[in-house]
Amino acid sequence: MSETNTAAEVAAPHRYTAALAADIEARWQDFWDADGTYEAPNPSGELAGDPEVAARPQKFVMDMFPYPSGAGLHVGHPLGYIATDVYARYHRMTGHNVLHTLGFDAFGLPAEQYAVQTGTHPRVSTEANIANMKVQLRRLGLGHDKRRSFATIDPEYYKWTQWIFLQIFNSWYDEEARRARPIAELVEQFATGERATPDGRPWAELTEVERADVLGGYRLAYASDAPVNWCPGLGTVLANEEVTADGRSERGNYPVFKANLRQWNMRITAYADRLLSDLDELDWPEAIKLQQRNWIGRSEGARVDFAVDGRADAAITVFTTRQDTLFGATYMVLAPEHDLVSGDDAIVPAAWPEGTHEVWTGGYATPVEAVAAYRKQAASKSDVERQAEAKEKTGVFTGAYAVNPVTGDKVPVFIADYVLMGYGTGAIMAVPAHDSRDFAFARAFELPMRCVVEPTDGRGTDPAAWDDAFSSYEATLVNSSRDGLSLDGLGVTEAKARVTEWLQERGIGEGTVNFRLRDWLFSRQRYWGEPFPIVYDEDGVAHPLPESMLPLELPEVEDYSPRTFDPDDADTSPETPLSRNEAWVHVELDLGDGRGTRRYRRETNTMPNWAGSCWYELRYLDPHNSERLVDPEAERYWMGPREDKRHGGVDLYVGGAEHAVLHLLYARFWSKVLYDLGYISSSEPFHKLFNQGMIQAYVYRDARGIAVPAAEVEERDDVYYYEGGKVSRLLGKMGKSLKNAVTPDEICAEYGADTLRLYEMAMGPLDVSRPWDTRAVVGQYRLLQRLWRNVVDESTGEVTVVDEEPDEATLRALHKAIDGVRQDMAGLRFNTAIAKITELNNHVTKLRAVPRPVAESLVLLIAPLAPHIAEELWRRLGHQDSVVHQDFPVADPAYVVDESVTCVVQVKGKVKARLEVPPSISDEELEKLALGDPAVTAALGGAGIRKVIVRAPKLVNIVPA
Repeated sequence: MSETNTAAEVAAPHRYTAALAADIEARWQDFWDADGTYEAPNPSGELAGDPEVAARPQKFVMDMFPYPSGAGLHVGHPLGYIATDVYARYHRMTGHNVLHTLGFDAFGLPAEQYAVQTGTHPRVSTEANIANMKVQLRRLGLGHDKRRSFATIDPEYYKWTQWIFLQIFNSWYDEEARRARPIAELVEQFATGERATPDGRPWAELTEVERADVLGGYRLAYASDAPVNWCPGLGTVLANEEVTADGRSERGNYPVFKANLRQWNMRITAYADRLLSDLDELDWPEAIKLQQRNWIGRSEGARVDFAVDGRADAAITVFTTRQDTLFGATYMVLAPEHDLVSGDDAIVPAAWPEGTHEVWTGGYATPVEAVAAYRKQAASKSDVERQAEAKEKTGVFTGAYAVNPVTGDKVPVFIADYVLMGYGTGAIMAVPAHDSRDFAFARAFELPMRCVVEPTDGRGTDPAAWDDAFSSYEATLVNSSRDGLSLDGLGVTEAKARVTEWLQERGIGEGTVNFRLRDWLFSRQRYWGEPFPIVYDEDGVAHPLPESMLPLELPEVEDYSPRTFDPDDADTSPETPLSRNEAWVHVELDLGDGRGTRRYRRETNTMPNWAGSCWYELRYLDPHNSERLVDPEAERYWMGPREDKRHGGVDLYVGGAEHAVLHLLYARFWSKVLYDLGYISSSEPFHKLFNQGMIQAYVYRDARGIAVPAAEVEERDDVYYYEGGKVSRLLGKMGKSLKNAVTPDEICAEYGADTLRLYEMAMGPLDVSRPWDTRAVVGQYRLLQRLWRNVVDESTGEVTVVDEEPDEATLRALHKAIDGVRQDMAGLRFNTAIAKITELNNHVTKLRAVPRPVAESLVLLIAPLAPHIAEELWRRLGHQDSVVHQDFPVADPAYVVDESVTCVVQVKGKVKARLEVPPSISDEELEKLALGDPAVTAALGGAGIRKVIVRAPKLVNIVPA
């Protein structure tokens, strides 16, 4: 400690310093814990409390689930947590019963990878990380109801994750009723004959395996052999949303391949329409809504069946949004993964048909060889690579022909990688004259083109002379008439309707809606996740475990890692860690179905890390309920529909925009299923969503491009040096790997938690990313020091406020600040709220003595932002109750409005006078005053007036004749 600091502390022993802040903050954090200050009572049940508090208007405020990283927190992590804490504190002070708590999303790959590297059980490392994170978060003074906290790895929590899975497994989506229903109701329909089985046989005649197969086609959770994203480098399959745009794994950056594997899926596509339409009534950022709309991808068109030439048992179904161009379809293309090019139903002949063009064969002797080789080649490419516009079009003829239903012409069927199974039916009718991709493919493979939409740019109707396809909705049909169907001369919209009607009349197509959204792949070949509550009998039929057997806990295994492979080896398949525990996998159970004890095989995949976060908002409401998912009364109270939120949900949900089509879409799906089945009253989980920005930091890299410790970089004349060598500087993320992380512990030790809270909220608008600057933290530290001095004498520690009424200027400053801060707090504009508090505090600093009403209002205004110092000052001001539940100040309108405002008077657009007028002056009164002003009269010079534009009380614009 320097001599200067020592002298200052002797002269002002009661100054607000980091040491005093640390003492104040620790004491009040202990008090809040012991007092249960932040406990929010439910209206009934185990967490019911004061009925008067529970009768208040409720406010449910949530952060996105944090993952307990071993690296702990850096100062970028708490940005959203502090913001929701400020918002929650403000609403407590405005009379709300506020639920604000935080749990931990603790399953997932990082803990498993650490276990693989060290042999430490994932639970051990995860629980240690949670304990460390709780210490860091507590130091920030976050007002969480700790009774409601949990982690997704707690068996009493994932018991209900498994239970929800079983409700989804035991449900189907009734398209007519537009809701999920219990699978037992579907079985009854089959048993009574109300609904026919797929092959028409009576339900009683179907074997158990056949019945399971039929029901699997309806269940909202189902296992199937389907094309999946297989990542050999990770040893697991991935959901579409976990694959990057360049076809690599989001985690690890490994190549991802298409492979047919048996996996669990969630039939989220059944809810596509509702997921789309209900977005309109959510208070979410438009950018997030747009991402979800695009991901769901609704398009209207028609389904068309093309008969396969020579195969009465096969047809190719396509979805098209341009059924008006059906006369122009001159070939077809299937995705390489399509069922009709492999397996028992394949349409690929043993030999090339007579007259096959050499360019169509790819140089292979038979169609079977050509198709097999091309399928293997396509499996190594990402969807983005396959659809790249600039890439050379590749493909191969299958050897089969289909029949165009409107022309009767035989058209060749190709496979090509630019067609994906993930959209439509995995098959297209190619209209090369009017689609650029089809045009390029047709040119490459010397396929015919037929113009059926008349170009409006004068190019003529011979596609052979064109450089590219012609595509337009503002044109008329040509060359489109045959056997009673004539589209010639019709516009596109009319032609689409006419073709659709014609197809429906003949039973070979219909108008339909298609979605880009695919079913959610729900299996992971990992250890550290929720086990599926499913067992298989000797016939491979899946059986749900009864609720009495939940939770199904993870067993011990010797090796936590799934088997990984050469990242580039697509010809591999998963081997899961759970499959190695033979005693756990093969069990004898009595499932309570009347069949007694039987031998079963457990599911050895685990649920994805998204499962636990699909419903955690509900557990916060009723965290210790062991009898049911959630108490209905508690759910209705906190999340039920109201006039201002028709679908119900959390009142405010804050988190990163990166979860737009992962967590947010999945959670919405689970909520809708639970709502349909009558378990909850809210059909949407999150009514209001706010995406906070990112706290960034400078990354310094040496000549090799390797990050160096930011704290050890020196700046000299705008050049940066590390250990004597020049380094580059670029603004980026903050993180341990980039060696630029600043921990909240460091800032709290140097300035106190309240200063950190104020600085993070004052850095800029909450939804905008901003750079961290440790040097700027001192500005908020000084604000708190000035506030302290306005109440406490630094020499004696005595309170210095006086029991006097404020003067009028101070009253106006106070009430304007109150009015502005209230609006800013409600609107999450904490940076401008702090600016207004700072302005008021500076005004108070200049007073001879601080009136008690002003001091107390200042403390209450800053309490949501800096709760520790507010509690201390509130107690020193003589109050025994916590500041947390005090009433937030209310502005007196009489002092909010200015006594006068300055009105600018312009003549010919130039300012000629300024008038001091009352804020409430009318347009007529203001015009009269302006025209009577001597300076205005002189500026007009006797000229007449053509127009007077009045914008009371601030502007008059006079236009001379």
